[in-house]
Amino acid sequence: MGRKKEITMELTKIGFGGGCHWCTEAVFQTLKGVSQVNQGWVASINENNTFSEAVIVQFDDRKIDLKTLIEIHLLTHKSTSNHSMRNKYRSAVYYFSNHQKEESAHIIKVLQSNFENKIITKVLEFKNFKPSSEEFQNYYESNPEKPFCKTHIHPKLKLIMQKFSKNIDQRKVNHINPTIS
Repeated sequence: MGRKKEITMELTKIGFGGGCHWCTEAVFQTLKGVSQVNQGWVASINENNTFSEAVIVQFDDRKIDLKTLIEIHLLTHKSTSNHSMRNKYRSAVYYFSNHQKEESAHIIKVLQSNFENKIITKVLEFKNFKPSSEEFQNYYESNPEKPFCKTHIHPKLKLIMQKFSKNIDQRKVNHINPTIS
């Protein structure tokens, strides 16, 4: 008798840094095709070898593409501002393969035309990850009514729900905070 072929879902990983990892985590947790978001600190190599707040996003590229993820990332943090907190909040896409490196750089170049100021987001090699403390994991999901969440995360979620509504997993949003949709 023939054996059934087991179908396994291959997930892709990409890292994003730029703003507070609580905010970044909440943004990506609401998207279709994103199966896991790990928040913490990422280090790259050379001059970017120090840890900076970031998330690692695991996603199914058949349900959401890298271009959409990068565009959402660029729109939900200060991707054109080289402010004084850039050591803590490095604006970056952290790649896991040379293909991701090339694709990410190309996507940012193409998206530049949508921005008035120059995008400063770097495409950097992923080197190391340190997760946040357990108490801060899934911060928005655990604390949607805290002042920080209302001030910083709600506006980002509203923005992506307006501009990327087809990519929002409404079940995830309703689970986290039904008042935001």
